[in-house]
Amino acid sequence: MTVSTTVFQNAHVFDGERFLPEPADIVFTGTTVAAVGPQAGSDPAFANASVIDCSGKTVLPGLIDLHIHSTTSNPGSLQAFTEPFSLQFYESVRNLEATLRAGITSARDAGGADLGTKLAVDSGLIKGPRLRLAISIMSQTGGHADFWQPSGVESPTMGSHPGRPSGIADGVEEVRKVTRRMLRAGADQIKICSTGGVLSPTDDPRHSQFTEAEIRVIVDEAEAQGKYVMAHAQGAAGIKNALRMGVRTIEHGIYLDDEAIALFLEKNAYLVPTLAAPEAVIRKAASGQSGLSPLVIAKAHQVIDIHRESIRRAVAAGVRIAMGTDSGVGVHGENLQELALLAGVGMTLEQVLAATTSVAGELITPIGSIGRLAPSYLADAVVLNTRLDSVDQLASLPTMIDQVWKDGRNQFPA
Repeated sequence: MTVSTTVFQNAHVFDGERFLPEPADIVFTGTTVAAVGPQAGSDPAFANASVIDCSGKTVLPGLIDLHIHSTTSNPGSLQAFTEPFSLQFYESVRNLEATLRAGITSARDAGGADLGTKLAVDSGLIKGPRLRLAISIMSQTGGHADFWQPSGVESPTMGSHPGRPSGIADGVEEVRKVTRRMLRAGADQIKICSTGGVLSPTDDPRHSQFTEAEIRVIVDEAEAQGKYVMAHAQGAAGIKNALRMGVRTIEHGIYLDDEAIALFLEKNAYLVPTLAAPEAVIRKAASGQSGLSPLVIAKAHQVIDIHRESIRRAVAAGVRIAMGTDSGVGVHGENLQELALLAGVGMTLEQVLAATTSVAGELITPIGSIGRLAPSYLADAVVLNTRLDSVDQLASLPTMIDQVWKDGRNQFPA
């Protein structure tokens, strides 16, 4: 079979860490990057390549979102009680394509998608970013991912099914067993809740969930299988419990204190802020048709300013920030709104883009294959129709996308 070669010629290139100082070519051969650099495409070895003139355009690595829920479109809403069970899987087809169109070529599903969804993308049955799965969300009884309601009924949001076992567990031996069930079901990383949350009506985001002993067992079980743990963690105490026990990424990080920030640096852990999530809840509430309870809406208003200030302090301290949106809470396909929000808490243009490419790529297995335009990396790229050189342009980034390439192929040819 003939391997296709494509040259993106004379582009303004962000390689995952920095903008190259002069126009450069990127060469894709098959599904990998073959070369990057000034006039790299003029090598005789690439004489038969297809050439795309990128003069005046910017080429980025494929973008990465580390926190989506592809089977969910409005979690916490009352509409979940009236929708047919199978609708979530059909909606995920639409959601994943919208995510790919936004330039997201790789994503961590932080709970909801099962192995069938991942295989449907990998086989080309549906369009979407390559996925790394959490399968479901592990939570203590009464925790953030326990969908029991005060009325006594259980919300069907992320309900269990053969490919998505329940994540509710209490005590060291039970969390060990449930972790193993998630791994058996195909989890690429384990997702836990070490605090309450905004969308759960019966808990407080400042309160801790799971004991350190429980978290330690979950981390040990994941690491024994070459995996790691990501933690929904909003209150300072629960964030610190997770970091001390070896959790690799903290999602949200709303209530940070100095000790928590120091622990991020000590443990070389990552913070995935999802600044867009509380904003999405507030926007939905303003529409009057969100279906969200008043308690949830009140919590979103309570945390939004504290959240921004915590992330601002983490950025200033040098915590490793990686991009994630909590899409599903917000609208799938609007993922790039997060980039302008990250700039708003003090990140430079190159820092924001690195958080969305090379830094996020360090959390997508196999490590060293995604998030950079460099030889041997996967041939993913986003072509922008203009030169990107100012942080002020990030708010308009979705309108700049001209082409999205994944595995060496233009995903949406004209």
